[in-house]
Amino acid sequence: MANFYFDEIIKVVKIDSQVVYDKVSRINATSEDNDYFMELDVHTELYPMLPNEKYRMLISNTLNMDGSVQGEPKSLADKFEYVMHGLLYKMAEAEGKTDGNDNVKVEVYISFGGLQLMLKGDPLKMHKFRVDQKLFLLLRKI
Repeated sequence: MANFYFDEIIKVVKIDSQVVYDKVSRINATSEDNDYFMELDVHTELYPMLPNEKYRMLISNTLNMDGSVQGEPKSLADKFEYVMHGLLYKMAEAEGKTDGNDNVKVEVYISFGGLQLMLKGDPLKMHKFRVDQKLFLLLRKI
């Protein structure tokens, strides 16, 4: 099986179209259970996203459904609408406030050829991520 680093339903909260590149918007989203917050740059001319829409978002180390690096023709990409390949270049500890309590969060930064993802979540749920990993991000509207 493929090794999923993140597999959640996300809800778009806000869209900022004032990002550095033309045709790119920065999507602010949270997971359904509010355990994760993310900022994701998306080529919105290819894949338009709107506030309050929900998507399944998956981060995996491979596109092969059996988890192998090559050879298997069945691909996770066949089940998704938008796919990016990138490199995890930074992990950092961040403060997070939830219901007045201070919680330590982990931020993961992945670059997809200039398009960025910042994913913030509980350290226990982010333990699989490592700097210099090559990862795939897949999105599908629900």
